[in-house]
Amino acid sequence: MQTELLKYLSPYITPERLTLFNRVVEYRTKYITVVLEDIFQSQNASAVLRSCDCFGVQDVHIIENRNKFQLDTEVSLGSSKWLTLNKYNREKNNSLEAIQSLKKQGYKIVATTPHFNDQKLPDFDITAGKTALVFGSELPGVSDIIMNEADEFLKIPMFGFTESFNISVSAAIVLHHLTDKMRNSKVDWQLSEREKTDIKIQWIKTTVKKSELIEKRFLEERGE
Repeated sequence: MQTELLKYLSPYITPERLTLFNRVVEYRTKYITVVLEDIFQSQNASAVLRSCDCFGVQDVHIIENRNKFQLDTEVSLGSSKWLTLNKYNREKNNSLEAIQSLKKQGYKIVATTPHFNDQKLPDFDITAGKTALVFGSELPGVSDIIMNEADEFLKIPMFGFTESFNISVSAAIVLHHLTDKMRNSKVDWQLSEREKTDIKIQWIKTTVKKSELIEKRFLEERGE
C-alpha cells in the first residue's frame, strides 16, 4: 500500500521537488544513528540535527530525562522535518529504554566520551556493524547507564589545552569521518526500497498542507 500512497501523493509536489527527494533519499542511511541524551542546550542540539541531515543520517533518538528537547529554528534551519525523530520520555529510566530498543534493532552502542578503554576516531571500524553514536550534555557527559551499557567508547584526538569540543562540533566531526568511511566501504549502508518509500511519504506529508486529508481520501478510495 505504501507504494500506491507515494504515487497518490507525488502529484501534490512539484516534479523538481520529487526529483530532489529521489536524489537525497539515495544518500540516506540508518546504518549509523545518533542518540542525544538529555541535552539542555537547544542551540547545540539543533546543530546536531542539522549535521545529521547534511551527512545523510536519517534517524535521531532523543532521550529526555530531566531536560525536554528544544529546537532552535534559527540553528536547525528546518533540518528536523527531514529526519525521523524518536523520543524517549515516558519511563523513569528513558536512557535504558532507548539503549535496549537500539540493541534489539542490532545496533552496537558507542559512547562518545573519553574512557579508559576507548578508541580514537580514525581507528574506529565502521564495518563491524550498525552503530548508534551516543552524545551527552557537555558538562555531565553521558550517564552512568550509557557508560555501563555501551559496547564501545570513542574519542576525537585532540592536541590542545582544552579537554573537549562542544557537542555540536563533536557530532559534526564524528559524523563527517564515519559517514565518509561508511560510504567508501563495502557495507550495505543504504536504505531498503520500503524504507525509501516510507521516508519519501514522510517528506511529502511534511511539505504538503493538509496532507492528512489527502491520505484520508486515498484510503477512502481504496475502501479502507
